[in-house]
Amino acid sequence: MKLVIVESPTKAKTISRFLGKGYTVESSFGHIRDLPQKTMGLDIEHDFKPHYVTPKDKLALAKKLKTLAAKADEIYFATDEDREGEAIAWHLVQLLKPPKEKIKRITFHEITKHAIETALEHPRTIDQDLVDAQQGRRILDRLVGYELSPFLWRKVAKGLSAGRVQSVAVRLIVDREREIEKFTQEEYWTLMALLAPQTKTPHRDVSTDVETGLTPSLQIEASLYAKDGKKYDKLDIKSKEMMDEIVCDLEGASYTIESIEKKEKKRNPYPPFTTSTLQQSANNRLGMSAKQTMRIAQQLYEGVDIGEHGSVGLITYMRTDSFNLADKFLTEARDYIEQSFGKNYLPESPNRYKTKSKGAQEAHEAIRPTDPTLTPEYVKPYLDSGQYRLYRLIWQRAVASQMTPAIMDQTTISIQANQYTFHSTGSIIKFPGFMKVYSMKTEEKLLPQLSEKEKLDLQELNPEQHFTEPPPRYTEASLVKALEERGIGRPSTYAPTISTIIERNYVEKEEKKLKPTEIGTIVNDVLVEHFPNIVDFEFTAKMEQDLDEIADNHKEWVPMMKEFYEPFKKNLTLKDKELKKSDITEEKTDEICEKCNKPMVIKIGRYGKFLACTGYPECKNTHPIDSNGDPIPEKEPIMTDEKCEKCGKPMVKKDGRFGPFLACSDYPTCKSTKNIEQSTGITCPACKKGEIIAKRSRRGKPFWACNQYPDCENAYWGKPTGETCPVCKSLIVQSTKDTTACSDKKCSYKT
Repeated sequence: MKLVIVESPTKAKTISRFLGKGYTVESSFGHIRDLPQKTMGLDIEHDFKPHYVTPKDKLALAKKLKTLAAKADEIYFATDEDREGEAIAWHLVQLLKPPKEKIKRITFHEITKHAIETALEHPRTIDQDLVDAQQGRRILDRLVGYELSPFLWRKVAKGLSAGRVQSVAVRLIVDREREIEKFTQEEYWTLMALLAPQTKTPHRDVSTDVETGLTPSLQIEASLYAKDGKKYDKLDIKSKEMMDEIVCDLEGASYTIESIEKKEKKRNPYPPFTTSTLQQSANNRLGMSAKQTMRIAQQLYEGVDIGEHGSVGLITYMRTDSFNLADKFLTEARDYIEQSFGKNYLPESPNRYKTKSKGAQEAHEAIRPTDPTLTPEYVKPYLDSGQYRLYRLIWQRAVASQMTPAIMDQTTISIQANQYTFHSTGSIIKFPGFMKVYSMKTEEKLLPQLSEKEKLDLQELNPEQHFTEPPPRYTEASLVKALEERGIGRPSTYAPTISTIIERNYVEKEEKKLKPTEIGTIVNDVLVEHFPNIVDFEFTAKMEQDLDEIADNHKEWVPMMKEFYEPFKKNLTLKDKELKKSDITEEKTDEICEKCNKPMVIKIGRYGKFLACTGYPECKNTHPIDSNGDPIPEKEPIMTDEKCEKCGKPMVKKDGRFGPFLACSDYPTCKSTKNIEQSTGITCPACKKGEIIAKRSRRGKPFWACNQYPDCENAYWGKPTGETCPVCKSLIVQSTKDTTACSDKKCSYKT
């Protein structure tokens, strides 16, 4: 028997289709061993030796794999081809301890029959350099997280954390927010002239263009471009007075076409997707988060059941920074393009692209469909909405990358009026090329047939006031781009980094833009001032380069750890002695505690700033404050008829951070509280007894659950509508602002 071990059960299912009876395919469900959660797990004194453990929930699986490995003639470790996959394979070898002759490491970039068979024919040994690079990253992140996070607990607030890449991402967002706050708005004006050919020109062609389907307009929009041959910059016309002077100069002016310039421009196709460009495009075009994009891409890579084809891996490996495409795909894609669109859409030779990202490494191929003939429309019946939209995006981008450029006809008309020059531009798509498959935003505008020295009639002059805008906040897409441009992180780190900083309340989303929270800004400022290397862009990028050199066998990981850790630890010890929590977290105020008459100070908690009495712990009086640091008046508690379960006194209704709740009126003597059930009127479909009510998680995220908990654990992250799914009869829940979906993840029903 030959044992094949992968890291995912879905991947195991897809691979098993391509193997004969002599193979057994099992999943390790990710890492079978890892550093312990509650302790550092590193022997720093002895070259940072890691102490790996098998988590409790993996013990039964480990036992099963050991039993199968003992019976196997050969063991194929078929985990992903990147550093993480190599490390998973190495951990499995360390756990199973098979004889060397049994160990066969195989990799493949796509889960297809050809790829699997080729990999089985070319097994190799475990690449220890890749393993060391992954271990180096893991240990580096553990040192930063487990040393710096407790420092933040002691000096700022409990529950905070620091991370090597996440802290740099937060700094980018905080720096951008401060740019926005410092931004000074500037006024500027533009002038648009609405012109028309003079009616005495009798034979002007205004018929619809046969190729483009566009009809030329008889009106021409021309914008002010220059004065006395000197081009206006964006902010040159700063006031209404300046604009009024220009309009006055143009009074009674004659508008004459000075020149007509026609150019043919080519727009080249975009390269196929890498991890970062996929996350950016999925965010911009589909509104998907980086985390959501990678989750769906993983599903498409590992395999989807598409009817008579069975379980098929639809795309190649999705963690990559390479633009390379396999020769097999190039041949298949070119055949498909020629048959579907004709020879005009096929370049003479395949298009090839070079990556410009800093430190691009370890990937063998771009993200592409495994088979270009499996078109999005063909597989659509077998995919849910998210899978279909992302697959279509990947398929279109990869196929379009092998097509001819789009050809645009661009016309620029220069119009003279006294000493002023106006420009009018129009463009049409002469030949769509790759845009036949991968659509781009283009505004087609066909200008009327005109000639030089022709006179135009002024219809209207439209001066318009504008104001400069601050730099935009980062979106997930632009943050990924910024991290990649600086060489920070790698394809596998972008999505979890963004997810982490949002989950830890360092950053929040506001209209899909990333905005730093108060606590995120405070933590960032502490790190920038006292641990500058941790959040320094160049220093972090240099560490990524060092990890790359370890992977390429140009560097040892232990000296790198020492080079980083020794000065880091020295500085950490110094700052721990020097800094007092009050220096960072307290601001003096003029407020006096109404309970004990001691001064009040502004303090920082995990969820931001608040007003607190300096008499703590004897006096625990606190007040919320607004953005200016002023106390927010506390609402008078509302008495209710409900009695306290502990002391029998009346309960009062109060407002807390997560909404209204009931509290004993004898507080602080009695600290009993009770949640107020926010009814939905929907009977729980699981137990048929309870009612679905609104709740909040420990982090304040809303969810809906049965009020019979813990007897019934039925819960939903989306708000139930009360309707049932017509396909599987599960509850329908609110999915996004405008859509609802079945609450059963296995069901793809959406409205």
